[in-house]
Amino acid sequence: MVDAVRIREVGPRDGFQNEPEVISTEEKIELIDMLARTGLRRLEVTSFVRADVIPQLSDAEEVLAGIDVPAEVSLSVLIPNERGLDRALTVREELAARAANGGRPAFDDINVFLSASETHNRKNVNRSIEESLASLEKVLARARAEGLRCEGVISTSFGCPYEGRVPPERVLQIAARLRDAGAQEIGFGDTTGMANPVQVGELFGQAFEILGRGGDDMSPGGDVGVRAPGERGVQVTAHFHNTRGQGLANVLAALQVGVTSFESSFGELGGCPVPPGATGNIATEDLVSMLHEMGVDAGVDLDALLACSRRAQEILGRRLTSHTLVAGPIDWL
Repeated sequence: MVDAVRIREVGPRDGFQNEPEVISTEEKIELIDMLARTGLRRLEVTSFVRADVIPQLSDAEEVLAGIDVPAEVSLSVLIPNERGLDRALTVREELAARAANGGRPAFDDINVFLSASETHNRKNVNRSIEESLASLEKVLARARAEGLRCEGVISTSFGCPYEGRVPPERVLQIAARLRDAGAQEIGFGDTTGMANPVQVGELFGQAFEILGRGGDDMSPGGDVGVRAPGERGVQVTAHFHNTRGQGLANVLAALQVGVTSFESSFGELGGCPVPPGATGNIATEDLVSMLHEMGVDAGVDLDALLACSRRAQEILGRRLTSHTLVAGPIDWL
């Protein structure tokens, strides 16, 4: 069992994009600034997907310009393709003066994505897996040349609602392609909540055999450029959804085989836009609460994190579903 983990909070991107309400730019900035002061050291803050596809994140440029995040917190943005990278690099250049004057860059990392299921990939991005890989290899090469840390996320790594079980061999082949293209981190996503703990332990065990056990410094600028494309030892990350209530059980299975990097969403916000009903990232506060009770250091102030979820409830005007938010943290008296 590991004794410490890092969490990437994905609510400001993965959460907001799948909520029915459109959250104002000012409210997004407020929530991101709050999250950045909880002890979380990695935040995925927005996406450069086309506005007509994901209208909830059409204000990416304004959000990046408006947030006030401490320098020790690493910021990442989701990049769908080369056009998205062009937009992101333009924003980074426009905000470069802020960094030159002692501030921080607009973002530190990029995340690229594709599905391990042909059907899900076509429904999500209208491309075959091979077409997506060919495009993302170009994105990763350009991003690495710009000094950015890169994560490749593989959706439907454990199962697909259209195709059923996804062969682990296919998932790991995609992971190796992303690594060879320059990804320093590979995220394995249970996009529609179909994974079980036995399956999780087996896949991550195989992933470590193929990808190595990377010990990247995930702080802003940490280890970027040290590992050349094609070298072994990337960071392996788990991204679970709680669609069927198995998210934390899957976290435990991942911990037991040595996974130290997780992605989650405060308030249990978000899910997956395809298919309908694929709701529920695991809640960051539920993850942190469980880790605290197990003696695993996540470096996060649970009370401060719960304050973020309560504020999100106020903004959305409805109750959120994370268990720790509803029941409160454990008090051993």
